Amino acid sequence: MSLREKLQNKKFVITTELGPPKGVDVTKALQEAKAMGPGVDAMNVTDLQGGVMKLGSIALSRLLIEEGIEPIFQLTAASRNRLAIQSDLLSAYVLGIRNVLLLGGDPPKIGDHPDAKPVYDLDTMGLFQAAKSLKGGKDLAGKDLEGSPKDLFIGGAANPVVDDLETERQKTLKKIELGCEFFQTQAVYEPALYEKFLSKVGDVKRPFIIGVILLKSAKMAQFMNDHIPGIRVPTALIQEIDVAPDKRKKAVEIAARLMKALKPMAQGFHLMPIGWGDLIPEILEAAGLARTVETHR
Repeated sequence: MSLREKLQNKKFVITTELGPPKGVDVTKALQEAKAMGPGVDAMNVTDLQGGVMKLGSIALSRLLIEEGIEPIFQLTAASRNRLAIQSDLLSAYVLGIRNVLLLGGDPPKIGDHPDAKPVYDLDTMGLFQAAKSLKGGKDLAGKDLEGSPKDLFIGGAANPVVDDLETERQKTLKKIELGCEFFQTQAVYEPALYEKFLSKVGDVKRPFIIGVILLKSAKMAQFMNDHIPGIRVPTALIQEIDVAPDKRKKAVEIAARLMKALKPMAQGFHLMPIGWGDLIPEILEAAGLARTVETHR
């Protein structure tokens, strides 16, 4: 059963995240993917995350398929014009990739090529419009396609902890209007804030998969608070991870605790291990979510 089928049948899902290597040696990336275990239903492959030049998401997504893992190809607007965006969507589809998460992306100036020119030819809503048009058999110039990627399963991001929830609701509704079929959220560390978000978007008829980023250190948590919009790590959690003698063990404990509190409000979790993918089975076990799932060869 595919990710689309599971979500449409209201199954509880677990997705994770994998970063491509900076180079062509995919050994470590594939080892991490396999270490995440059979309890994962699909795996996001990041696209130039942090503005850092890496192997393309399409390539690693295809390799995951060959390993029996269902990928979610991330596509960002930061470094592509509309020609490249549409071409990459078609290329991914031809290679058997059916899930795509559309994102604005990180500006190059924060990455390892700060002199690279940002593109943003299309904004996030433009990405959705491009995917919708291609699925309908035409490109953004209105030209007919020789076969359309009609089975693309389109996802978008949602941010449950922004101050202006009405604006977030309107963005969510607009994405749905343009063909968004599921949402993965930014990291949530306070269940009460997610509950408040649900009170605002509760009538939105799309599945929301709640994001959880593993807290590897107090420094990392503080960096996210200071530099990543929409992430709020409570001071108590920062202090908890700071004094923990075993950071990996504490990261598992915090993630599992959050997931138990959030589960009644979720249709799934999106776990972002930031290189600690081998901890995913332990987290799922601690959260009471361990299970065996089918692969997707």
